[in-house]
Amino acid sequence: MPTLKVPKMNCEGCAATIEKAVKSIDPQAKVTADLAAKTVAIETTVDPQAVSRAVKAAGYDNAPAV
Repeated sequence: MPTLKVPKMNCEGCAATIEKAVKSIDPQAKVTADLAAKTVAIETTVDPQAVSRAVKAAGYDNAPAV
């Protein structure tokens, strides 16, 4: 399960946009956002790099969370 650090995720609207982006490439994905930590955990079978690209295309720079 990739977990991404998304520094500009500030609200539920941001989280919903990111979830929509991930589900556009994997409708079965489970997306869990933690606004306080600015992270998104994603359960998917899609390549983590593709997930990262989808989130970036939605307007959110991201990096793997450590």
